[in-house]
Amino acid sequence: MIAHILKKPSITFAGVQYNTNKVDRNTGELMLIANFGPLQALNNPRPQDLVNYLQVLAAQHRNKGLKNTQFHAVISANGRNYNKHELTKAAVMWLKEMKYGEQPYLIVFHKDTENHHLHVVSSRVDRQGKLIDRDYEHVRSVRSLDKVLGYTFALQYQFSTKAQFYLILENQGYLGRDYLHEKKLASKIAGYVPDKTRMAELKELFLKERHDPAFIQRMHDRYQVDIILHGADGKKPYGYTVIDHATKRVLKGSEILSLKYLLDENIEYIPPKQRDLITLSDLNKDDSLTYSYEYQSEPVHIQPVMIADDIDDQQVLGMKRRRQKKARTNTR
Repeated sequence: MIAHILKKPSITFAGVQYNTNKVDRNTGELMLIANFGPLQALNNPRPQDLVNYLQVLAAQHRNKGLKNTQFHAVISANGRNYNKHELTKAAVMWLKEMKYGEQPYLIVFHKDTENHHLHVVSSRVDRQGKLIDRDYEHVRSVRSLDKVLGYTFALQYQFSTKAQFYLILENQGYLGRDYLHEKKLASKIAGYVPDKTRMAELKELFLKERHDPAFIQRMHDRYQVDIILHGADGKKPYGYTVIDHATKRVLKGSEILSLKYLLDENIEYIPPKQRDLITLSDLNKDDSLTYSYEYQSEPVHIQPVMIADDIDDQQVLGMKRRRQKKARTNTR
């Protein structure tokens, strides 16, 4: 997704007519009209009514010779990666970051090209007659969209697959799923080094806390650890991923504790000191002691906070797997 601010100056707010003409020709769809005062009460305000409102607002600026009072931008996606509602949500958030959130604006989705995109039209003059900041506008536009999509945030984490990168974004409610810098992402993945010490710590923590009926929620609230189960709706999970916000790492659940043991209704936690009391001679006497720390009779009920659809690297590797006639595997 990219944001492009159109530079052609206008004091007549020609962008309004351009976009409403798209709607009239059924090549555009009006998605949102915001902050237009009394005009908001009208079901179908005329384009000229919107223009008049914006011009009255712009006329409050003390520089009556101001050549460009229109703010006109395009938010564009690659192909059909985002639908019209997702693009509209991104545009609203982006406008807020660009200091246009309280300005009157309209958003029109265009459906006449291969790439989904929408146009935003607003006024560069606010209700106090002041000009919205235009300094470094292009740079701020890029940064603001990145903040909406969450890419810089996700890159703070350590992860081993592209799917894990996008799972961080999904987990935190960001909209991003079309990161353009593939080489940078590949380099980040190539530099991943497993933290076996942290894996061991999490294993101990899981075995200790998993008896809590609200285990997954407790891990999130108390330890900043999100456990995301993977599986289709209505079916038993086949795997899970751990996002450890405390250390900013994403881990495959199987690297910590198998799903079988995590969800087993009879797992028991024995503190490490107690485990140390189980000696080799004890194991020779009774083989069942080998698993004495893994089972108990009390049932455990886990309430999943998030059941994510399988979003592994299938899109990237699927064709290669089919050519090699290999079975699809979980890459989380």
